Amino acid sequence: MKVTGVLPLFLPLCRRMWPGRLAGLSMTLLRATALEAAILAGHLLLYPTGLIQERRSGALPAPDGTARLPVRPAPPVVLLHGFIDNRSVFVLLRRTLAQHGRHRVESLNYSPLTCDIRIAAELLGRHIEEICERTGSARVDIVGHSLGGLIARYYTQCLGGDLRVRTLVTLGTPHSGTRVAPLADAHPIVRQMRPGSAVIEELARPAPGCRTRFVSFWSDLDSLMDPLETACLEHPDLDAQNVRVTGIGHLALPVHPAVATGIREALDTPDSGDRAADGLTVA
Repeated sequence: MKVTGVLPLFLPLCRRMWPGRLAGLSMTLLRATALEAAILAGHLLLYPTGLIQERRSGALPAPDGTARLPVRPAPPVVLLHGFIDNRSVFVLLRRTLAQHGRHRVESLNYSPLTCDIRIAAELLGRHIEEICERTGSARVDIVGHSLGGLIARYYTQCLGGDLRVRTLVTLGTPHSGTRVAPLADAHPIVRQMRPGSAVIEELARPAPGCRTRFVSFWSDLDSLMDPLETACLEHPDLDAQNVRVTGIGHLALPVHPAVATGIREALDTPDSGDRAADGLTVA
């Protein structure tokens, strides 16, 4: 089969699913590939709108035209984007959260020139302290996509951020490192996302008493996770739940409405006694 256009981005996934040949691509994979391409095109159009940090206020209103429900007595939600991205990736998720009463939602940008996950995590910590002081909330919830989830986890687990972070939701985050795109190793932060890196080894160390609850969404069609299960969070000291998403790729995780519903349910869970669904089938 001749593969053209955006499909080369997904060749590593195809090889894992069909070793030795690419024939017989399933309709699910083709639909997911088409959706990824459409999301990428839309995100490129929105990307310039997210280059500048958003304006801060005590309580962020819902977007114009958004149906309003009563504001929940819940912590602010901090959205943290992935590698070479910005806050524009969360436009739809943010609107969904606002529609369901989560009006204290803030998106943070970290610089594309950031070369160390540890430095980015320290910066995130300063932002969260400012948010808590401004809003009067003692804790926050975080939703991190891809690298953003790894930065948030490092802050929470290694820098004492569990004092501030109630729930951390990660979307397609390489918790144990990913081997995809070896040519990208020229960037130091990509090297830190490799299996066996110093950062990954730090995150594997004991973390007794960590007070944060973790919910990790991972997709069986995520072309940037190699192996796919690296997006699952497995750590004996952490209160972690993994939610498998079936039928969409990496870029769709912060965009798809079914995933947004799962994120909202995870954030609304008061404690570890109640659990979100074990999996989501979206295609």
